[in-house]
Amino acid sequence: MTTTLETGQRVYDPRGVVEAEAKPISARVSSLKGLRVGVLDNTKWNGRRLLEKTLSLLEAEEALGEVTYYKKESFSKNADPGLIGRIVAESDVVITAIGD
Repeated sequence: MTTTLETGQRVYDPRGVVEAEAKPISARVSSLKGLRVGVLDNTKWNGRRLLEKTLSLLEAEEALGEVTYYKKESFSKNADPGLIGRIVAESDVVITAIGD
């Protein structure tokens, strides 16, 4: 939202308004037992370490199926649509994290 002052200057309201379509979240699985787990590393400095620790905790609780690691090109870019397609095709569940 902007306001124009008498001097002609525009003042922008930093609060803004966000208009976004509501999207339902995926249903949670009741167990990870035997599921193919995709792990998406976003290349943040501590992200991989956080993902590995999380995965080790999950493996201690449940017998996971195959675990496949994927890596984004850069943390500052969206994942390539081809990579997302591979992850969807090859995984039952996906784990990702930011590790700053």
